[in-house]
Amino acid sequence: METFIIRALQLIMSLSLLVIVHEAGHFLFARLFKTRVEKFCLFFDPWFTLFKIKPKNSETEYAVGWLPLGGYVKISGMIDESLDTEQMKQPMQPWEFRAKPAWQRLLIMVGGVVFNFLLALLIYSMTLFAWGDAYIPVQKAPLGMDFNETMHQAGFRDGDILLSADGVPFDRMGTDLLTSIVDARQVSVLRDGKPASVYIPENMMDRLLADSVRFADFRIPYVVDSVLTDSPAQRAGLLPGDSITQMDGRNVAFGDFAEEMNRRRILAQSATDDSTRLALRNVSLTYMRDGLCDTVTLAADSLFNVGVVTTARHLPIVQEEYGFFASFPAGARLGVSTLIGYVDQMKYLFSKEGAKQLGGFGTIGSIFPATWDWHQFWYMTAFLSIILAFMNILPIPALDGGHVLFLLYEIIARRKPSDKFMERAQVAGMFLIFALLIWANFNDVLRFFF
Repeated sequence: METFIIRALQLIMSLSLLVIVHEAGHFLFARLFKTRVEKFCLFFDPWFTLFKIKPKNSETEYAVGWLPLGGYVKISGMIDESLDTEQMKQPMQPWEFRAKPAWQRLLIMVGGVVFNFLLALLIYSMTLFAWGDAYIPVQKAPLGMDFNETMHQAGFRDGDILLSADGVPFDRMGTDLLTSIVDARQVSVLRDGKPASVYIPENMMDRLLADSVRFADFRIPYVVDSVLTDSPAQRAGLLPGDSITQMDGRNVAFGDFAEEMNRRRILAQSATDDSTRLALRNVSLTYMRDGLCDTVTLAADSLFNVGVVTTARHLPIVQEEYGFFASFPAGARLGVSTLIGYVDQMKYLFSKEGAKQLGGFGTIGSIFPATWDWHQFWYMTAFLSIILAFMNILPIPALDGGHVLFLLYEIIARRKPSDKFMERAQVAGMFLIFALLIWANFNDVLRFFF
């Protein structure tokens, strides 16, 4: 329950900020061109409003709705979510949206998207300034990667070190890495110290989308954290900080320990002679200390008296720091690359498996950490701001992009679409959006129960 509350609070805070900034973009451009804004509402307010206030001498009412699916500004003389067609039947007034030149109306409509994108760049810049950028270079992962079954079927093996896709070197773990792999014809890896190639099938992304587990993870080194005093492991020479790289000549990571112990137990139970049982009882360990390798042999069960480090802190982490002014171009590059990566992944949404991955508020909330972490909160908020900007600029009626599409038509054709057409387009767009919302949240329900 505590995890749910923390994630829910982060989601509400993040979406509230994004909605306010988005609607502020429309509001400020409208006021810049002396267009009347009748209402500025955080969240939707069908039937009733939680809070509202209209400052003295102000034309705008500010409100908070009860349905946290977005927000809106009601601009005079415009067919929007309110579907106020009666206003459109009245004589045109100079302060109305419809009375303004097409280029001004265009800027009013793109204002929300522009503000969301600028917010994302600002947040990325400030997170880089405050926390820097830390990542693990995939090419330098000492034990390579653990892959899921679909990746195994494509030809990857646990322990492979990812090098490049179609000759383009890999940098860091993330969605860009996955996209590079599935879009490539050939992925180069380092396998047992030798170069190898994996040829990617055409339907790779569809198969990965059907998986319920991540496509790959770093193999965590088996690093000794503590050794019991006067234990067999201590007498054999193991010390805290030793990194065990091999067991009986086989490369080993932390996750392999339980599997290896279970394998030995099964083999010992089925062994028919004492010499085999003795061989299985002892284990040969190769470890690294201060860059040097050594080997010890001790009873396998004595390893249960050895504490190990289960975090990734022994992986090669690159930490980049940014000064205040240097953080802005770095944040801009990060924002642009995030947008490009997200747009590139949209093509998979129209496949059968991609449609199943569409998620609603449960999915969005799950990307926030289970414990409060300001760095991750701001990083995820910037990411959601990028998504909100892109989704709103799609040429779908009822979204900003739909209005932009009709305005571009007006500029090119030199005539406006009729009010009746705009009204019908708005209704159709709202129906499509609500259908997508229902489908996305229905997917969340299915994932929760099944």
